[in-house]
Amino acid sequence: MFEKFCKKLHSNQPFITIEITPPHGASIAPVIEKIRKLKLHERVAGFSVTDNPLAKLKMSSVLSAIQVQQIFEKPVIATMSMRDKNKLSLQSTLLGANDFDLRCILALTGDPAKFSDQPEVKGVLERDSTLLLSIIYKLNNGFSYSNKELNPKPKPIYPFAVANAYSKDMSRLKKKILKKLNYGARGIITQPVYNLENAKELLEIFEECKHESVRDTAKEAELILGQFPVVRAKTANFISDKVPGITVPKEIIDDMNLAAMDGVEKEQEVGFALSKTLFDDILKLHPKVHLMTHNHFDLCDVLIGDAD
Repeated sequence: MFEKFCKKLHSNQPFITIEITPPHGASIAPVIEKIRKLKLHERVAGFSVTDNPLAKLKMSSVLSAIQVQQIFEKPVIATMSMRDKNKLSLQSTLLGANDFDLRCILALTGDPAKFSDQPEVKGVLERDSTLLLSIIYKLNNGFSYSNKELNPKPKPIYPFAVANAYSKDMSRLKKKILKKLNYGARGIITQPVYNLENAKELLEIFEECKHESVRDTAKEAELILGQFPVVRAKTANFISDKVPGITVPKEIIDDMNLAAMDGVEKEQEVGFALSKTLFDDILKLHPKVHLMTHNHFDLCDVLIGDAD
């Protein structure tokens, strides 16, 4: 399953993954049922599962990912946030997940604990996401982080990382991507991209990083462009003004603001049309896309169509 997943990632075929956010509750069954009804699992390469985004309480990302993977028989990239776990916990979770054949891991530093909905919660931040990438590198060589041999050795783990889509100083963004490739990341998933020029620049930077990396695995690494469809003017303005690492073109902001003046229906119609055009154009440019919709899978359904 994972070999086929990676082979598709490295091919010229469309490679589409969908982000799943676990529920604020004790069952992911309703989320799975939404995906099943839309038959999205038949049209994507796999899924990813978030880990308490914005430090808000959600069901375990790893346990949710295991269930999604077992039900749909599609690889799932489980996010592991450095915010909530020390190196002992990270290794323990990775070994347990490995026995359940959950082997795609997205290493994430995590949103600050100050955003949490839990009173007085404290972050457990030993280092940024490169620590997790280092741990995975060691495990893949049959050793714990303390260099003790593991018996039995884990099955191969496929590490992923994230990157901003934009920076005022793109050389800084390049350094961060290169650092993650040097720590062994096999795939880099970007923050949402909202124009083709931004996508082209990211692809150029990524190719430069692959050539400059000291790690052999970088030669087979791939960039996966994030997509977050915007169907409300308020959302477009918030992303543009408040979310670092993303740039939304003024043309999109203006079109959404004008559409909002004619009511919600017109606003959503224009927003979806813009999102669909961008999705199709990105897929033609670089057929490796990660869709983020906050579990609005109906948007994924229409955007993807029969692309896979």
